[in-house]
Amino acid sequence: MKVDILSREYPPKVYGGAGVHAEELSKVLAERVDVTVRAFDGPRAAAAIPGTDPKGSLTVVGYDVPKELEDANGALKTFGVDLQIANDVDADIIHAHTWYACLAGYLAKMLHDTPLVITAHSLEPFRPWKREQLGGGYNLSSWAEKDAYEHADRVIAVSAGMREDILTAYPNLDPDKVVVVHNGITMSQFETPADDDPGWKVFERYNIDRSKPTLLFVGRITRQKGLPYLLQALHFVDPNIQVVLCAGAPDTPEIMEEVKTAFAKLNALEHGCDAFICPSIYEPLGIVNLEAMACGLPVVASATGGIPEVVVDGETGYLVPVDQLHDGTGTPTNPDKFVHDMADAINRIMADPEKAKRMGQAGYERARDHFSWESIADKTVKVYEDVLAERK
Repeated sequence: MKVDILSREYPPKVYGGAGVHAEELSKVLAERVDVTVRAFDGPRAAAAIPGTDPKGSLTVVGYDVPKELEDANGALKTFGVDLQIANDVDADIIHAHTWYACLAGYLAKMLHDTPLVITAHSLEPFRPWKREQLGGGYNLSSWAEKDAYEHADRVIAVSAGMREDILTAYPNLDPDKVVVVHNGITMSQFETPADDDPGWKVFERYNIDRSKPTLLFVGRITRQKGLPYLLQALHFVDPNIQVVLCAGAPDTPEIMEEVKTAFAKLNALEHGCDAFICPSIYEPLGIVNLEAMACGLPVVASATGGIPEVVVDGETGYLVPVDQLHDGTGTPTNPDKFVHDMADAINRIMADPEKAKRMGQAGYERARDHFSWESIADKTVKVYEDVLAERK
């Protein structure tokens, strides 16, 4: 079987969860089938396949924005790359990720008569704040996503919550064509650093007192990550709790480049803190929570999207209830209650260090046992096989 994975992001140009997903999925799929990744941001080097006896292959091809579109709206730049990708697709299955690659996937399906699978990492109708970034380009990204979803042979949701959102956003979709395959995690990337690892110097560099109970936030500064609500909640948190905000610029490749470069520091930071906070108001699954759990941290997180499928309330951390508007913004209907409930959950988890450690261990075991990439690759291949069988 030959699979073309179409993705906006792929190493070394990765700045979000979708890019991590595309990288890890392509590697484990290549142990089973022949994979070609077609990605944005120019030429790529060869990629390695894990495992000792791979049954498939992994090729990575990169594409640049056409020179004629260098000064165009961001959405038009995306479409310029999509046209090149669609022309080059050569596979039994097309697997597109995010709206950036959706148009390429749908055009390639029509051009080559190849079945299309899309993995939904987010949904344009639920991210209206993107109009601030793209202007009229948001209308184009929304159109591209909607058209591709409604003509895909399968849409993979990364959580059951995401599946519900997809069917709400696109009611013309056949529910039988929308299936759930969770995101995954590579546990070996989150092992505790050695005592002499230079990553530990991050505490000294930023004057973080390791003797104090410490709460960690990691995320981009975008509306969906809920950082303003966390900042309000901190007014009601025990003043003895130390809070570390590892925040980056909104939706830019630069932040993930910085994080990748300083990954050892981030890993040490997660292992050196006592709990993790995820105040998001929109999160299809929340890889960031899985990463924290892989580091043995208990998690306090909003009970939104796919987060409740990762964080088990009272077992691996605490979920903060949140009633939200259904206008695409996800804005809490009662922000004050959300803020106070978040502060209460933070205080509870930090007040009992032994219970927090037990929750952290339970979270580690859950991440290890339920979200391995090997399992996710097998489920994804099954989706491909089902789609191909329907064509016979």
